[in-house]
Amino acid sequence: MIKRTLFFGNPAYLSLKNDQLVVRLPQVEKNDTLPDTFKASAAHTIPIEDIGVVVLDNRQITVTQGLLEALLDNNCAVITCDRRHLPVGLLLPLEGNTIQSERFNNQINASLPLKKQLWQQTVQAKIRNQASVLKRLSGAEVGCMIAWANDVKSGDSENLEGRAAAYYWKSVFPEMERFVRDREGEAPNNLLNYGYAIVRAVIARSLVASGLLPTFGIHHHNRYNAFCLADDVMEPYRPYVDELVIEILRSGVDCSELTTDLKRKLLGLPVKEVIIDGRRSPLMVASSQTTASLAKCFGGELRKVVYPMMEL
Repeated sequence: MIKRTLFFGNPAYLSLKNDQLVVRLPQVEKNDTLPDTFKASAAHTIPIEDIGVVVLDNRQITVTQGLLEALLDNNCAVITCDRRHLPVGLLLPLEGNTIQSERFNNQINASLPLKKQLWQQTVQAKIRNQASVLKRLSGAEVGCMIAWANDVKSGDSENLEGRAAAYYWKSVFPEMERFVRDREGEAPNNLLNYGYAIVRAVIARSLVASGLLPTFGIHHHNRYNAFCLADDVMEPYRPYVDELVIEILRSGVDCSELTTDLKRKLLGLPVKEVIIDGRRSPLMVASSQTTASLAKCFGGELRKVVYPMMEL
């Protein structure tokens, strides 16, 4: 089932009633001249079971504890944004799988050679997807990218990911000769940051559902990063964000500020169609297939992680 992504950018009262998320507007609730029947009819409801991601992007949003509990019970990712309207926090359930303890042990006890092999597969998938974006949308030469993807060794000991990234970011926006990929850099870095944060939340949600710890990565290991595994697994998914950002830029929209309309476009990433294991699937569903296969790799049931692949 495809889960919905909900974005709240205005003041709102969010609560729970009859397994429904109830949205009420403060300007309506505080207006004493309006009858209670009108206030009740103005409330909007959404079934909890239909929700996959909730983005809270206003300091005047009130959320009840009951609603948070219901969202987490439904394995929903709740994202909070800062004063710059960028994602700053992620709330996930502590329990998301019936054999979670067993899978935790498999993940924690995974051997170093296995982790290196998994990272090799991840980097290969990422570079190939980057090559697809370059070839289809930028017209750049990608022979070197394909060669690098094929040459990635266990653990990417030669850092071909970094070499490919340098070439990729130099070529992906041909109309922007001086573009530099930097979190604090000029647009469209703002769009990339927002899109990556959405995909990161989707991946983290899927990891929890598959009984894995988003904290313990196969490559990323920053002591201050609580989502190292999510950052690992999302690497081959990043080009889908890049692809969407390129399409937005070419539409002629002003991207200097991250407007509500731009956020709306980026919030469509969880339902963006991808190809995984030879089938078309929404990105959110594909991420569940990826994390489920990763859990099986940790458990010795599979030898390869299933990642979505773009057409070259």
